[in-house]
Amino acid sequence: MAKILVVDDDALNLRLAAAALEQAGHEVLRANGGAEGIEAALAHAPDLILMDVQMPGMDGIAALKCLRAEPRTAALKVVAFTALAMKGDAERLLAEGFDGYLEKPIRYKEFLASVAALLEGRNE
Repeated sequence: MAKILVVDDDALNLRLAAAALEQAGHEVLRANGGAEGIEAALAHAPDLILMDVQMPGMDGIAALKCLRAEPRTAALKVVAFTALAMKGDAERLLAEGFDGYLEKPIRYKEFLASVAALLEGRNE
């Protein structure tokens, strides 16, 4: 299975996403915030990063820009993992450079299906 980094400042969201992914057999790395997420990405080169967008300090967009600017992490697959679900939010985040978009709160089966599609190179 895949090595997935979940970056979120909300402990409950982090715990729920990690539990679902681990139950599906993935190795899950956790980071509390953008800066910690960048460090974890550099240290572990995950197959997929689920990045919260709205976080204090360094938000997900700023963290994404840092990852894209660093040669060791520029090609990593980074997905916006967010509660931003207004019309146009997905398009705006994809335009920022995210490789995909997943809404919170997660719905278990749909979440795992979307993660599987993203890992296979499909953006559902």
